[in-house]
Amino acid sequence: MKRVVLLSGGMDSATLLYQEAQNVEGLYALGVHYGQRHMRELVAAQHVANSVGVPFTVVPLMGLRSILSASALTSDIPVPEGHYAAESMKATVVPMRNAIFLSVATGYAWSQGAEVVLTAVHAGDHAVYPDCRPPFIDAFNLMAQVACEGFMNPKILAPFVNMTKTEIAALGSALEVPWELTWSCYKGGEVHCGVCGTCFERREALAAFNDPTEYLKGS
Repeated sequence: MKRVVLLSGGMDSATLLYQEAQNVEGLYALGVHYGQRHMRELVAAQHVANSVGVPFTVVPLMGLRSILSASALTSDIPVPEGHYAAESMKATVVPMRNAIFLSVATGYAWSQGAEVVLTAVHAGDHAVYPDCRPPFIDAFNLMAQVACEGFMNPKILAPFVNMTKTEIAALGSALEVPWELTWSCYKGGEVHCGVCGTCFERREALAAFNDPTEYLKGS
């Protein structure tokens, strides 16, 4: 059965792609250019997709930046530093981001004759991002089935939704995900900043493994 993986270029979606590539033929990777503050993650996603020979398509939705500007990821609001548990991390919420991404991915799946869409949301995101929690995935599944009724029977899967970042890092390491190809930092730049929320989480998750990441701060 054909499948579509939402691929951001980070650790989680790279691990998901590698997991699916072990057993699935007819696999597609989809990225979204939604006006995020840098392109490093999409460049990383292309490299990750190339490493397993999976076709990668980027959907250009740059205009979203002008209407979803309440986030540090789509505006000049400073990117907060520290752990995701901090109240300041709410500044990184992009309104309805996963709902938009999954809607696009489901439409793309329909056009490709695929019925399964996979997203790498995980338990570490639950505290801050409402569209990374199990109730959202369940609700989106129902919506997608109603929206596609009579044409396809979409299944939205989030296999990591109850996993920690460290558990994903363990799985990815076992799958030999090339961490050096992935990108996590919210700030962009030549190397990972080391102090933003995603860098902080990446550093913690890979602490027990061979972390090839160069960090600007906090080494």
